[in-house]
Amino acid sequence: MTELVELGIRIEGLSKRYGEGEAAVDALKDVNMSVAPGEVVGLIGPSGSGKSTLLKCLGAVIEPTSGRMILGNQTIYDQGWKLSDLRALRRDSIGFVFQAPYLIPFLDVTDNVALLPMLAGQPNAKARIRARELLDALEVGHRAKAEPSQLSGGEQQRVAIARALANQPPVILADEPTAPLDSERALGVMRILNQMAQQYRTAIIVVTHDEKIIPTFKRIYHIRDGRTYEEAGQGLSL
Repeated sequence: MTELVELGIRIEGLSKRYGEGEAAVDALKDVNMSVAPGEVVGLIGPSGSGKSTLLKCLGAVIEPTSGRMILGNQTIYDQGWKLSDLRALRRDSIGFVFQAPYLIPFLDVTDNVALLPMLAGQPNAKARIRARELLDALEVGHRAKAEPSQLSGGEQQRVAIARALANQPPVILADEPTAPLDSERALGVMRILNQMAQQYRTAIIVVTHDEKIIPTFKRIYHIRDGRTYEEAGQGLSL
């Protein structure tokens, strides 16, 4: 079933159980979360709280046990996957930003960003134009022909953000994107994520332990023992 919704992402009653019987472990318990287009929210919790499991469910990497997930205008999970091609879903509708940029070392910066649209069937020239637009917006357009090894850590992370935006996904999942960066560069990444979220109407979830960036969120989801608790953040101006 497909339906139109205003939210970039919404999950309702999401649960994930590993194992059976007495050995069963409930990693997620009736989790509810919503993130609007243009919004960046934080997801915070201690090790073993369920963050990684939730992110893998949201990214269609593992299957929940029950609940409902809506991305953009599609119900993708409702007591079972509603799409047959999850790889295409991840490629076209979900952007990923990780702690490490994971850029392809033998491709230049432009082709690193253009690769996903090309794999989705977009003409090469059009994909490269889109890549250059994103690189310019992220102020690394002057590095378009460079190889990843020639970039600074901050530049590599900007290219990784451009790659995540390349297919204009309704949702971006960012897993510890500022962990290896100093305070100035970490706040710079958060500034970019907020600008990109608003410009491209993308819903962004940032999983983090980085205390430097926590005050930048206007909304925060804490996760403990598989359950989420929402609170208002400080939303410091970037």
